[in-house]
Amino acid sequence: MIKITKAGWIYIFLTIFLGVAAVNTGNNLVYLIESAMLSFMLVSGFFGRRNLDSLDIQIDLPEEVFARTEFPVKIRIKNRKRFIPSFLLTIHFEGNKLIVPYVGAGEEYTFVINHTYSKRGILHIRDFNVCSVFPFNFFIRCIIYKKNIPVVVYPYPKRCSILQNSSEKSRGKTERAGKGYGSHGEIISVRDYTRGDTIRWIHWKASAKTGELKTKEFSGIGSEPVIIDLDQMDGGKEEKISCATYVVLELYKKGVPFGLKYGKNVIKPEFSRKQKVKILKTLAQI
Repeated sequence: MIKITKAGWIYIFLTIFLGVAAVNTGNNLVYLIESAMLSFMLVSGFFGRRNLDSLDIQIDLPEEVFARTEFPVKIRIKNRKRFIPSFLLTIHFEGNKLIVPYVGAGEEYTFVINHTYSKRGILHIRDFNVCSVFPFNFFIRCIIYKKNIPVVVYPYPKRCSILQNSSEKSRGKTERAGKGYGSHGEIISVRDYTRGDTIRWIHWKASAKTGELKTKEFSGIGSEPVIIDLDQMDGGKEEKISCATYVVLELYKKGVPFGLKYGKNVIKPEFSRKQKVKILKTLAQI
């Protein structure tokens, strides 16, 4: 996709004007100037096109994305050209715009932008553009990268006081999660750190060995399980879902097994990261 800039239009009209003048006057000097300007435009087209060739774009999103909550998006640009660098790249991503001044041949440039989704649900990043005015700002050339990256946007976790009430109400309806995980038992495994894990759970020795943060997983010690019943919550649908999301995150931090009930559907209580993701995904799509 190519757009002509204001400077480009001026250059084009000037070239046409000199071309007409050269034909009418037969002046060799005007012909030479006209030839030079056409050559200049040809060079602009060649280098502008090469500037955007062989670029790989990779987008990394965090594991947990919540509606109305800012999150970082890591974008990596790799220039696969062996000898030619790329200049003045403008990245358009989900309404954000960022300029990358230079990416050397065979090099990689990484940057982070903050983004926010206003609604929960399963969304898709379908395409984004990389544009450049290099070399002479006569034309804006863009490459559209077609992607289909699904993003599960969890509901906005709204602080509410239902946590204690839910626990008390549900004690008569739930059963103990004997095989669940907890936060105070024995360490049964170590996994990669994810956003939201408390600092008390970090396994510093394993983190030092691998160079990446690791989180301890504990065996459960019989914490009373909690079923979050959406139908018993106060407020509208979105308020209930936001409140339930907050309760899920709080229960997970405290190592309490938790489940979900909405309508006739019941997710049995359990404490694990898998359970947390499962319920948050369910809440995102209700």
